[in-house]
Amino acid sequence: MRFLLAIVLSLVVFASKSWAQEAPFSAESRSCLNCHRAFTPGIVQDWLSSRHSRTTPSQALKKPELQRRISATQVPQALRDVVVGCYECHALNGKAHQDNFSHFGFQINVVVSPRDCATCHPLEQAQYNQSKKAHAWGNLKKNPLYSALVKSIIGLKELSGTEIGTLEPSAFTEQEACFACHGTRLEVRGLKSIKTPLGSIQVPDIAHWPNQGVGRLNPDGSRGACTPCHPRHSFSIEIARKPHTCAQCHLEPDVPAWNVYAESKHGNIYLSKQGEWDFRRVPWRLGVDFTAPTCAACHNSLLVSPDGAVIAQRTHDFGARLWVRLFGLIYTHPQPRGGDTSVIRNADGLPLPTTFEGTAAREFLIDDKEQARRQALMEAVCQGCHSTQWVQSHFQKMHNTLRETDQMTLAATRLLKKAWELGLADPENPFDEPLEHLWIKQWLFYGNTARYASAMTGAPDYVAFKYGWWGLSTNLRKMLQDIKLKTDLPKK
Repeated sequence: MRFLLAIVLSLVVFASKSWAQEAPFSAESRSCLNCHRAFTPGIVQDWLSSRHSRTTPSQALKKPELQRRISATQVPQALRDVVVGCYECHALNGKAHQDNFSHFGFQINVVVSPRDCATCHPLEQAQYNQSKKAHAWGNLKKNPLYSALVKSIIGLKELSGTEIGTLEPSAFTEQEACFACHGTRLEVRGLKSIKTPLGSIQVPDIAHWPNQGVGRLNPDGSRGACTPCHPRHSFSIEIARKPHTCAQCHLEPDVPAWNVYAESKHGNIYLSKQGEWDFRRVPWRLGVDFTAPTCAACHNSLLVSPDGAVIAQRTHDFGARLWVRLFGLIYTHPQPRGGDTSVIRNADGLPLPTTFEGTAAREFLIDDKEQARRQALMEAVCQGCHSTQWVQSHFQKMHNTLRETDQMTLAATRLLKKAWELGLADPENPFDEPLEHLWIKQWLFYGNTARYASAMTGAPDYVAFKYGWWGLSTNLRKMLQDIKLKTDLPKK
């Protein structure tokens, strides 16, 4: 076995010399590639397809400003004139990484974090760090109400007539459910031995790994992950710009952005014409490189007109162009002032952006002036293709839908409060009883669907019958029917 491995490695080293000399690879990355081309060839080929494998930071810095994909004004001397290879990413900031370990003569980090990426992309990391995405773990974990919702959804529950006991959801269950998207805490518990084709090796034992949630807490203390959108090891801007990437998490029934988009006129054009679009060009020319918006076009891409005039600046704070929060908990409301929403308290002292009656916690939310500024940014994107009248009418229609769906949620909330007063449900945990589940559906599924479908244009079935208004109306009647039924039952 060892003899065969030696032959394989010899052939890999021989074969690698030619391709390794085509680009200015560092000696350290060349060593990584010599082994990993044999044992993880998919990773190597993915990286070879990337811009990182063909471009040095020095070359990237020479690009005209709008074409530049690197926001650093300078990078460490040792990194400037070699391509961004295995060692250049996995050996950064080793002293800060609890997951740093000795690996065949090199000190390597298992997890590449946004703080590492900030060596070349500091502006992108800074923008992302202030977003709700970067705080997604804490916004869920540090909010007792949201945590109660998570525990009410996942894990085994005790049911009448069964032998299944009530269990807390395991770390693995959480890791594959809500925290798969929100991110989890990566904790290094020491070293462990794993078997590989080269024998047993010692690697960091990282709790909750693998995880690529957007708000992941990393072993170097940083927040977030770049790879949910720019997957390793190609780190492709093309993949990040395509709606399928956002569809990893933004799906019906609670966040139906992808489903609504696929049914919309914009989605129809994308699904029909995407093969003709240029998803790699920077800056992205509206009407030339693409002819209908994707999620990235509306929310964060650098957009220019065909003659190069800037329509929207690039941002990695995905809420920077948003003025209203469609994903209402429980109602729509102005966007939070910062990414950490766990600090929000409403007038009743609850960790929610509105009261149960819909009064917004305005001191934690952006003001009217900031709302107007952000809406103007989004309107400028829309006006790249649509007339002013069309855009204004669209947003008037959308705000009407937000107001009316909030009213339907308020009606459901008042029914639930009545049920609590009558002792038909226990308000201590507002998420764990059948009547409360109907209330959750009212705003989390049906209200959200109608709002997303209205905001993203041209998905009328989602507004009307596919969840949307049909769900809001029938669900409200079901809540009322259940309350009437229980109050009509004979008292024991």
